[in-house]
Amino acid sequence: MPFADAGPARLHYRIDGPEGAPPLLLSGSLGSDLAVWDPQIPALAARRRVIRYDARGHGSSPPAPGPCDVGRLAGDALCLLDALGVPRADFCGLSIGGLVGMVLGANAPARLGRLILCNTGAKIGTAEGWNARIDAVSRGGLEAVADGVLRRWLTPAFAAARPEEVARLRAMLLRTSPQGYAACCAAVRDADLRPAVSRIRAPTLVIAGARDEATPPASGRFLAEQIPGARFVELEAAHLSNVEAVAAFTGAVVAHLTEG
Repeated sequence: MPFADAGPARLHYRIDGPEGAPPLLLSGSLGSDLAVWDPQIPALAARRRVIRYDARGHGSSPPAPGPCDVGRLAGDALCLLDALGVPRADFCGLSIGGLVGMVLGANAPARLGRLILCNTGAKIGTAEGWNARIDAVSRGGLEAVADGVLRRWLTPAFAAARPEEVARLRAMLLRTSPQGYAACCAAVRDADLRPAVSRIRAPTLVIAGARDEATPPASGRFLAEQIPGARFVELEAAHLSNVEAVAAFTGAVVAHLTEG
């Protein structure tokens, strides 16, 4: 199981795809691990050297000491690329992973090729909502919030039709460290990238879910309007559009990565 030291964080990662192919870094959602990208790997790894990782305190990556904010999470991603000898990569981030992508796009443009921001927003939720979630996890662990998280991740129709996928995602969520989850909740709570996203110059695709209550389509449209030249795609899905609308999501990502 490969790990890379990323400053104070120690990140579990996985690489798929042929050596020498253009690198693509995937950064997942709050409460997920690198397996959240499994539906996309066959198509993406046919074209790219795909690097995916567990954020600090998620999956097999232990929590990191000290405070956590999106700047530090973006630093983790850069440290991982440095450890792997990758000077520049395309980037696809979902939810909190999208915030990481925005920070990189605004502040480290030389490290990015193409950028894909999925089910995310420059400002996500309210301080009151995040504080309530942090308090619930601190008192009752991830079990205390699991039902609510899954309701945001998937539409009721998809959840009813795919109970095995719900079970897989619940198990993934429950593998997350409560300490790591709470720290990343605080990072999202404190992030407001609305003044910064207009500085992004990477060719950008924004993907939103029509039924995403956590980061609704309006959040994605704001990003597409503020980032010069960005394109916007809305899928019939909730927050994990890469899981719920696999073919449409993957097709949009592949098209963005391969367009001239």
